[in-house]
Amino acid sequence: MARYSDIIGRYLYLDVEGMEYRVYLEEAGQGIPLVCQHTAGSDGRQYRHLLEDKEITSRFRVISVDLPYHGKSLPPAAKRYWEEEYKLTKDWFMTFWIRLVEELELDQPIFMGCSMGGHLASDLALHHAASFRACIGLEASMWSGGFDQLFQHWWRHPRLSNEAKPAMMLSLCSPNSPEVSVRETVWTYSQGAPPVFSGDLNYYGVEHDLRENAHLIDTNECMFYILSGEYDWSAYPAACQELAAAVKGSSYTLMEGMGHFPMSENPAEFKNYLMPVLSDIEQRSQAAAA
Repeated sequence: MARYSDIIGRYLYLDVEGMEYRVYLEEAGQGIPLVCQHTAGSDGRQYRHLLEDKEITSRFRVISVDLPYHGKSLPPAAKRYWEEEYKLTKDWFMTFWIRLVEELELDQPIFMGCSMGGHLASDLALHHAASFRACIGLEASMWSGGFDQLFQHWWRHPRLSNEAKPAMMLSLCSPNSPEVSVRETVWTYSQGAPPVFSGDLNYYGVEHDLRENAHLIDTNECMFYILSGEYDWSAYPAACQELAAAVKGSSYTLMEGMGHFPMSENPAEFKNYLMPVLSDIEQRSQAAAA
């Protein structure tokens, strides 16, 4: 007898700033919506372990999305995208998620993102707090700039093979993570279109900058959690702690022995850190409703 996953995958036609995108998403479970944003240059497969965890899906409706240009979400058919440079911008990124939440008619979802998705968690908490009950930033910091030449030129060099990106991602993983999970994390990076990773880094390392206004995030309106991996050299623990210190009422957790991709490189250990956060959000949501 065939054995199937409980994950449901489908395409959503989504209008963002007058352009129609065919967006691939996967979901499983029921309860409070938990929407998940992948890292730069990768796709929603990074969250497959959450989607298949029945303890989580019994309490949360987990939704993982491939951002347009990533994974199964192809570039928009109505745009001559090959004639222009792909660059992910902060305003478009935030608008995409607000439109997705609206189109799916999600009631106060939890947003969770890693790396560029972690940075987005803080930007959404600042600019769109009313749309989310909580934002969880994995490997989130106020700023990851200072590498403009690396982001904009080096990753696009004609002598740079597509193996360079996954090789660098390997260096961001923890030596404590199971090899099979690390290799899976790196594998997804080997499949991204060449310009996408460097284009994503325009947001990650250039446009995202909360050094002046992180303190304006209101955790009474949107709960805010930051989790950082001990072995992450990009959004390193001190940088993540700095963001947490700037946001009154936020929560910071150091994930000992973890790297930059906790949900995919070591999903079992990541769950031990994530569940207390999700339980806290549940309890505070119930208290607010009461």
